[in-house]
Amino acid sequence: MAAAHVNRRRERVGFRGLFLFIIIILLDLASLSCAGRQSPDSSQKLKVHKHLKRLNKPPVKTIQSPDGDIIDCVHISHQPAFDHPFLKDHKIQTRPNYHPEGLYDDNKMNTESKQRENTVHQLWHVNGMCDEGTIPIRRTKEDDVMRASSVKRYGKKQHKSTPLPRNLPKSADLGLDNESGHQHAIAYVEGDKYYGAKATMNVWEPKIQQSNEFSLSQIWILGGSFGQDLNSIEAGWQVSPDLYGDNNTRLFTYWTSDAYQATGCYNLLCSGFIQINSNIAMGASISPVSGFRNSQYDISILVWKDQKEGNWWMQFGNGYVLGYWPSFLFSYLADSASMIEWGGEVVNSEPDGHHTSTQMGSGRFPEEGFGKSSYFRNIQVVDKENNLKTPKNLGTFTEQSNCYDVQTGSNSDWGHYFYYGGPGKNPNCP
Repeated sequence: MAAAHVNRRRERVGFRGLFLFIIIILLDLASLSCAGRQSPDSSQKLKVHKHLKRLNKPPVKTIQSPDGDIIDCVHISHQPAFDHPFLKDHKIQTRPNYHPEGLYDDNKMNTESKQRENTVHQLWHVNGMCDEGTIPIRRTKEDDVMRASSVKRYGKKQHKSTPLPRNLPKSADLGLDNESGHQHAIAYVEGDKYYGAKATMNVWEPKIQQSNEFSLSQIWILGGSFGQDLNSIEAGWQVSPDLYGDNNTRLFTYWTSDAYQATGCYNLLCSGFIQINSNIAMGASISPVSGFRNSQYDISILVWKDQKEGNWWMQFGNGYVLGYWPSFLFSYLADSASMIEWGGEVVNSEPDGHHTSTQMGSGRFPEEGFGKSSYFRNIQVVDKENNLKTPKNLGTFTEQSNCYDVQTGSNSDWGHYFYYGGPGKNPNCP
């Protein structure tokens, strides 16, 4: 009896051992299978880190900005533009062949106007500057990329985010497309060949309702059929929590050659724009900003085509030539622009016909005027003879004037100008 009991006990132990052995084998096989493939989270992080490595070039020097940005001083020949296969053997054009004639007419402004003009700086300058031969690049952080809808879409605008002309009656000259929630208040010219544009705009810090919305003020240089092949060069200031992770007002540029589908990006977040300036960082905060019934701070932006080389150049203020977009990036803009726009744009992400309270410009309507409303002044276009000229037949457009509006004017001091903007949601804009 005792021997039989011992044998049964041994059998039970044997079965239990066999069962445990099988479980261990199965667990080992499962772990090997997992090792062979990454989890979605780890795969995404790997893509993000690869993208960061492409964007963040090894710096010669690093400067910490008071707003939390890190500015890398990168050798001019190592900037992201030269990742483009067409730019591998590109010889950097260190200065434009021509500036538009009449560029420095601003110096003829009367004393009252000069007293109103205040200087704007970039915040990172308080902790240092980049040396000649290097350019300042705002370092992209992991969180920046993770906020985007995908790694591929990081640093890109939504499709159909530009005011697009249509063959409509004059009352709807600009069928600004609001399918993607973008709204505008702009002045524009069309119907000629344009080789650049210039304006001075005051700088504000508009309030943004939701982090996936933005508010910007800019110049658009446009060419093409305004369909899938729209060419656009853009420059101005913006507040974009999704892109930068804060509500600071920042200098920005943008370009696309296919209506924001696959080409182009903000600032230096892809190959394209070639920067030559060591003092100004694309995407960096600008300070101070204008205050309501207080000091007004404005910036001047000029974009023009070097008709000898074909490149499109950008100048910030009166002295900072920032760099250029090579002509090969574009199809229609390789020749000239067919339309110029100046003004504001916001994203309205509210559903069901409701409106965001995201502000455009100062958040005030244009009729409130200087010291309260946002403005563009000294609006000019560059003609084929490389002259800065007053625009002819300046038009305006806004989708909902009770949310954001625009009003033009002209005088001897400001030339052609307009006030624009608004609060968004209000009793007349529910």
